Amino acid sequence: MSAQPDLPLRPMTLGELLDAAMTLLRARALPLLLTSGVLAVLEQALLMPLRAAASATAPVYGPARGSFGSWWVLASAGFATEGFIICLLGAIAAAAAGPALLGRPLRDRDVWKRVRPVPTLLAAVVFGVACGAAAFAGFVAWLAVYGLLGLVSAVIVIDRKGSFGRAARLAVRGGMRGGWTRLAAYLTWFAVRVALGAGWVAVFTTVSGGRPQGLAWIAPAAWALANTVAYAALACVDAVLLLETRIRTEGLDIAISRARSRGQDEAAALVYAP
Repeated sequence: MSAQPDLPLRPMTLGELLDAAMTLLRARALPLLLTSGVLAVLEQALLMPLRAAASATAPVYGPARGSFGSWWVLASAGFATEGFIICLLGAIAAAAAGPALLGRPLRDRDVWKRVRPVPTLLAAVVFGVACGAAAFAGFVAWLAVYGLLGLVSAVIVIDRKGSFGRAARLAVRGGMRGGWTRLAAYLTWFAVRVALGAGWVAVFTTVSGGRPQGLAWIAPAAWALANTVAYAALACVDAVLLLETRIRTEGLDIAISRARSRGQDEAAALVYAP
């Protein structure tokens, strides 16, 4: 059996929440990083022809002179694919987060049994398209979509009821605490992704004494590696954030403690009962 994380059954500060998300990632590294790695590689393969069309130069793939329109399409596609991936991974993280909160052991292979693949896949497609369309329409629109709707896969797996509407209601509680937390986590990991994605290329450049051969493949590989970790971490933030928001605003901790004291199935408290 895998090591079982112990998520706090109480409200958390932002720092504690991010630490709890990393605890969950370390405990479920195999299913999360394996899935994230495969999806990150497929994402890079999808974006490569768009980068070529936009004349985007590795390693940061910024807009080239005279190709801003094509680059804007490329950037929007990137926001769409990452939204889709993070949403899918959020379901895996959520499947592990419930037992982690309750202190129940769970084997890695049993995590998959708790994922609801059909509604999660449908939600991920909708969320990914919404992220891409919002990015294309302007960055401000993307902030709203990502911040408000991103908890949808955790809602589907943990709450078992509701979808985008429920995710948005959770995100706006407490002065939009959930939405701001998602955006803060995204910006934090975006900085890490840029450092890793561009950093590996800088290492190869230094070692080779100039622009390395095969840069067209080295840079996507570096970005895929960086995104593998970042996407899995952001998915864990979503899972932990949903549980913490329910503890903070719906008394989930009280419901679980009450079920324990009565000898009832405490897992039933995780299912959202409107």
